[in-house]
Amino acid sequence: MPAFGPHLLSLSGMTQERIVGILDAAEAFLDVGQQSVKKVPVLRGKTLVNLFYESSTRTRSSFEIAAKRLSADVINVTPSQSSVTKGESLSDTVKTIEALGADGIVIRHASSGAAEFVAERVECHVVNGGDGCHEHPTQALLDLFTIRKKKGRVAGLTVAIVGDILHSRVARSNILGLSALGAKIRLVAPPTLLPRGIDRWPVTVYDRLDRGIDGADVVMALRLQLERASGGYIPSLAEYSRLYGLSREVLERHAPQAVVLHPGPVNRGVEISGEELFCNDVAILDQVEYGVAVRMAVLYLLMGGRGEESSLLAAGSRGEGL
Repeated sequence: MPAFGPHLLSLSGMTQERIVGILDAAEAFLDVGQQSVKKVPVLRGKTLVNLFYESSTRTRSSFEIAAKRLSADVINVTPSQSSVTKGESLSDTVKTIEALGADGIVIRHASSGAAEFVAERVECHVVNGGDGCHEHPTQALLDLFTIRKKKGRVAGLTVAIVGDILHSRVARSNILGLSALGAKIRLVAPPTLLPRGIDRWPVTVYDRLDRGIDGADVVMALRLQLERASGGYIPSLAEYSRLYGLSREVLERHAPQAVVLHPGPVNRGVEISGEELFCNDVAILDQVEYGVAVRMAVLYLLMGGRGEESSLLAAGSRGEGL
């Protein structure tokens, strides 16, 4: 298993070997979720704090379940019910949490760079649970894991990422991870939802959905971030859905073999039409399930567990393809 380091703040600079090591570790922990007693003692005595300044269902719950399955104690700190409402700074909040005995902090914050800011001020392990429009590394890791489970590999696949690239931390982390594992990446979006400097990214850009997803192995729809995209980036939701929304018809015509992903929550009738897309291998709920195993692997590799329980990973690593 390659060295992991004290924090997981970004996928920038992460090697193929290290990413594959995390995915292989997640394979072992996926089996834990199938047991009658879904627990292993590898982080017994450790404490993880979820510090989420933004709302979350999937990421926060996933980290909590992952930590508890590893036998760690978990504390969820909600800023609206903490001293943050009294004016306490982020720096003072995380130092207080560490002084209380936290071994790890998962931080989600609206400001890009917040996770790195925290990591510079505490000695405990820090995981970026999403910082502004910057990155969401564990979401990208679980997306890579899902692709590998569904397609058997990542290398050489064509992955089309559709939607609000400009505001998406998920897109940025996925581009880094997919690129490291050798996938071909397409971005499909209106010009107003593309960031500056996109021509320097390892991607091919399309402004038409049909061309962008044609023949793709994976189609990843992004949530239109209405809470961030409030400046007239699109004419209307109806127009956006008509031009960039995934439907059964468009998928059957242009990407019938594609695995469909979405980080959630889905704006129904905007990014995806209909309740189900039976024509494709829709893996949205698989992403949620696999996310627990991936986050178990991340917490294990960060916070300990390299002793007597290390055989769990050796037994569970199946050496699947990139």
